[in-house]
Order: sequence, then C-alpha cells, then structure tokens
Amino acid sequence: MVDAIIIGAGQAGPPLAERLTAAGMSVAVVERKLFGGTCVNTGCTPTKTLIASARVARMARRATEYGIMLDGPVRIDMARVKARKDAVSGRSRQNVERWLRGMPNCRVLQGHARFESPTSVRIGDELLTAERIFLNVGARATVPDMPGVRDVDVLTSGTILDLDHVPRHLVVVGGSYIGLEFAQMYRRFGAEVTVVEKGKRLIGREDPEVSDAIRELLVEEGVTVRLSADCIRFAPHADGIEVGVNCESGSPSVVGSHVLLAVGRTPNTDDLSLDRAGVVTDSRGFITVDDTLRTNVPGIWAMGDCNGRGAFTHTAYNDFEIVAANLLDGDPRSVDDRIQAYALYTDPPLARVGMTDDAIRRSGRRALVGQRPMTRVGRAVEKGEAQGFMRIVVDADSREILGAAILGPGGDEAIHGVLDMMYAKAPYPALQRAVHIHPTVAELLPTLLGELKPLE
Repeated sequence: MVDAIIIGAGQAGPPLAERLTAAGMSVAVVERKLFGGTCVNTGCTPTKTLIASARVARMARRATEYGIMLDGPVRIDMARVKARKDAVSGRSRQNVERWLRGMPNCRVLQGHARFESPTSVRIGDELLTAERIFLNVGARATVPDMPGVRDVDVLTSGTILDLDHVPRHLVVVGGSYIGLEFAQMYRRFGAEVTVVEKGKRLIGREDPEVSDAIRELLVEEGVTVRLSADCIRFAPHADGIEVGVNCESGSPSVVGSHVLLAVGRTPNTDDLSLDRAGVVTDSRGFITVDDTLRTNVPGIWAMGDCNGRGAFTHTAYNDFEIVAANLLDGDPRSVDDRIQAYALYTDPPLARVGMTDDAIRRSGRRALVGQRPMTRVGRAVEKGEAQGFMRIVVDADSREILGAAILGPGGDEAIHGVLDMMYAKAPYPALQRAVHIHPTVAELLPTLLGELKPLE
C-alpha cells in the first residue's frame, strides 16, 4: 500500500512524484520502457537535435552567401549525426531516471502496469494499491490500416530515429507538423523527399496563408509536395516502396526507398485494463477527464497525451501543475484556462498562439489585424533569413489579443511576448507601447499593433 501510484515517467509524472513526496506521501512510479516519455526519447529532444544538425548542413551550403569559403562540398556523416542525437537524448533519459531513483519516499518499478480494480495495479507478480492513481502513459505513432501498409516496411516518427544513413528518397505520408519537420530535415541531409498529403493543403488546421507559406519554403528547398492524395496505398517495388497517390495532377504514384507514416498519434490506453477500474475513454481511446484532469473514477487522474486535452510537452507539464495545484495547494487551476500555443519546428519555425483567423471569423467578432513580411524585419534581413511573416489579430471592441503567428527566425521565442500579454489579459495597447530591444524580431510586435486594419 502506497499513498499514490504514478503510471508513466513522461513530462507530468516525475514532477508530480516530487511534489507528492515533498508533501509527505509515499509514491510508486511505474515505467514500462524509457524514462522521460515521448519528448525525451522520440519527440522534442531527439528531433530538435537532428534539426540542429540539418540546419548546420543548410547553412554550410549557403556559406558563400555570407562570404565564407569552404574547401569542398558539404558531406553528411549520418552515423555521427545519429550518435550526437542519441547522446543528447540518452543524457536526458538518464537524468530523469536518476532523479526519480534518488527521490526520497519514491519507489521506482519497471514493468507493464495494468489495473485490477479502481485502487489496485499489477506490475508482473506485484500488486500495488493506492487511493490516488495518476496516469501519464503518453501516446504512440498511429499506423492506420491503409491498403498495403502491412505488406511493406514503413517508418514511424519513432523508428526513423534509428536510421544511421540518409535515405535515397524519403516519402513522407502526412503533411502536418511531425511529417514536415522530418521532410525538411532529411532534404537538408541530402535525401530526395516527397510529402504526400490527403488534404488540399499542408497543416490543414492552420489558416491558408500559413499553409501556403510553409509549402513555399519547403518547395524552395527541393521538397516535392503532393496534395489531394485521396487514395493512398502501398506496394512493394523493385526500387523500394510504391506509394499510390491518385492526385488531381502529376504521376499517380511515387516510389521511395523509405516511407515515413506521420498521420497522427494513438493514446497508450488500450493495454492498461482500464475497464477493470471503470475508467471511461472516448472513441479514439483518449481518457475522458474534467477540467482538473480527474477521470470519471474518483481517485484516478490522467495527464499528458493520453487525455486528449493537449498534445505537447508543455501541455503535459501544465497538466501536472493543474493536478498539483488543486490537490496540494488549494489553487483551483483548470485546463480551460490554458491558451493554445505551439510551434512547428521547420526552419524558420512557425509559432502560433490563440485563435486562427478562421476561428475568429466564425466567432463573429469585429477584429483588426497587423501583418508584415520578414523582408521588412531588420533582424531577419541581417541574418539572411527573411522568409515568412509576422501577424497579430486583436478584438476591435474589447482590445484583447485574439491570436498571433510568427513564421520566421526566432519566432518560437518572440511569440511569447504575445502569449504573456494574453495570459495577463492586458489590452493590446500595453504591448503596443512597450519599448523592445533593437535589433530583434520581437521589436516589430508593437509596430504591427500600430498598423492594424480590419480583418477581412
């Protein structure tokens, strides 16, 4: 018997264990595979490490633009690139495990946890009981039952990280965030890359202007984009894998040496025996929770990707903060207080906060927008990275900031000036009157707010 069981050592579980043990509780943390969860092992840490290597390759090829002369062509040693990625990811994983194992009053178990009742969990031969159980089990890459997918060897966002060579031709099925990061990355490593997307545009949840800009920068680097792929199928081919596309124009299929499936994430909830605890999931397998992350069963919470309330490291960590605040601090924090914010880590990155233009129009609000291309942002021009744009939308009546997008160098950092103002519920003139440091990308945010025009 312990006071609390935490299943999964991702972004929410370990900090919650620290808070609970500091509050005098005995805690058991169960991890069946790799400490650190998706972010450390197959998500943020390894992919952004690879993206950093790919950016260096890109900048080396552009060296003469900056007056820097290199003797000979740029070569990619993918085995060394992978080794660097493995080292960075491995250190993070080891640090998480060391943190947990050194935590007073915290017991760490490795194995597969399954419920036997609302208060009991079995890990191998051991049965643990607790009045409080927290699920932080994450999600995995989805492999849908597409025609022929079982007849070929496809990669996922996890298994592609094991490659120690550059594919001759990588076909990325799925034109959203994960797929596009890998597409640009491997193109910079030297692979021929084709992105196959079922929809009419890339990253369909974004406004068309954003989607078009992302497509343009990828095509400029040599990535082929095939849209409206309404009948995707797979078949073995003498040169690798044939991917049926059936687009409105172009060849009906494309043959790649490797295929990456990047078509979504599936929660790791199908093998926890949730039915024995009575925990309810939705039609996609996500655990149903209220705005404080409680499931339908008293004493059981779900945090991170498995609850469907956020698909990012930062939202998983915020889930921990919400649970701890309500349980330990008497602070009624809620998921509903969270402002949507995320980034696509292409180069340059796309950073987004708040509502899209389409959502604002549907809301019926009277809105104003300020926008300028990166070609009119001094910092971007000076760096030779003037692709993209900055855009901010405000409510014309309440003067609240509704949303913003920055596609450009440092956009993933600069966007926080907007996000912080939104959390402070400050009217946009407060940001407009701020005096920012020059030369930066963020210094143009006040300028945009001085150039507002009606959102059409």
